[in-house]
This record gives sequence, C-alpha cells and structure tokens, in this order.
Amino acid sequence: MPRSEASSFGIITPASDGARVERFLEKPADPPGLPGDPGRVFASMGNYLFTTKVLVDALHRDAEDTHSVHDMGGSILPMLTERGMAQLYDFDENHVPGESAREHGYWRDVGTLDTYYEAHMDLISDRPVFDLDNRRWPIYTHPGQLPPARFIGAGIASESVVSPGCIVRGQVTRSVLSPGVTVGEGAVVQGSVLHDNVRIGRGAVVRGSILDKNVDVPPGATIGVNPERDQELYTVSKNGVIALGKGRPVL
Repeated sequence: MPRSEASSFGIITPASDGARVERFLEKPADPPGLPGDPGRVFASMGNYLFTTKVLVDALHRDAEDTHSVHDMGGSILPMLTERGMAQLYDFDENHVPGESAREHGYWRDVGTLDTYYEAHMDLISDRPVFDLDNRRWPIYTHPGQLPPARFIGAGIASESVVSPGCIVRGQVTRSVLSPGVTVGEGAVVQGSVLHDNVRIGRGAVVRGSILDKNVDVPPGATIGVNPERDQELYTVSKNGVIALGKGRPVL
C-alpha cells in the first residue's frame, strides 16, 4: 500500500528470498518504504496462520517476558520474526477463479464505522467491486432456515442486497438488509446497513446508518435526517455514518 497510508498497520520488511519476514513493525509513525520502491510498503492484513505448537510456545514465552506488551502485533509476531520463523504471503499474488480485474486484490480494513460502512456499499452496485455472485468461488455460510424475501404492496428495493426473511412494504435504496428485517409501509431506507431483525416502523426514515441487531425504529421516527439531533442522540462517525448498537432504543 502507499507509504503515506500505512502508519496504522503492521509493516513487514521481506527478506531477500521474498518469502520470510525480516522485520515486523507494529504501527510505526514513520513506516520504512520497500527497497527500490520507497513510496510503498508491505502492510499486514491481520490474518495469521500458526501451527498449534508454535503459537502455544510463543504465548508461553511472551507471558514470561516482563518487558512484553502482550500483543500479537507488538510482541508475538516480532518475536517469531527475530527467530526466523515468520513467512509472508503476498496477497497481490492471490488469484480467485472467476474474479474480474476490478476485484483482484480486494481487501478492506473494517476497523472503523466508515470503512465498515464502505465495505457494505461495495456490494450493491450493478458491477460491485466485490461480487458475492461469483459461482466459481462461492462463499459458504451457515444460513438460517428462512422464507424468501417478500415485497408487499408498494414495497420496492433498488441497488440493494435483501436477505431471506425480509419483508419490505416501504422503499429501500442502496442498502444492505440482513435476515429478518422488516420495513413498514411508507418507510424509507436509504444508504443503510440493517442487521438481523431490525424493524423499521410505518413512515419512518433511515438514511446513512448502521443499525445493529434487533433495533426497533418506531413509526414516523427519523434517523439521518437532522444532523444536529443525530449528534446528540447517537454515535456518528467522522464521515457522518450513524450507528446504533444492538437493541438500542430509537428516540
């Protein structure tokens, strides 16, 4: 990734063989660039694979180290790197059957509300940057046994992902609806991520929001309409995404 964007990541310096990790730096303030390409770095994606023995041994060693910060990126990985036991996998070399050129190397760090929201928005366009419909590389999950989504009366959804068990009587645009979501008659949902069993009451309006499981939006309520009110009542991200936790009451 570009060196200027890397200070919040673990930085990897590869060994000359291109397979081993020579150095691991956790969130350095001034990330060192790659040899021959100082404007870029190898950033850790936060996905690690260990044998049980190696990980257990490393955890025991770390527990006995009184100077350790007892952190995976700050302690365990640097220790294994110093012992010559850490190897890297260059994600740019990963090729998924059926992927498009736009999808190659797709990855997002979803550690903030904004990036979590953006990752969901990546799914909903006509040509999504991350396509869940790649039949040559299916994503297997453990879905609940739910009926198909239903659109009743004037219910409509466009540029959206609508999961099984949803009932839509209102208007949904550019949104992701998880299983069991209900959208009441005359309600409007725009640019939002609704988790399992969220209920949007009749005539309510929800815009630019992430609602966690079991949030119940009363009839006629609004979220994402009045920025000053939203700031007072809810969590609002740097980019203006509104978030409500599990079962949080809507005021």
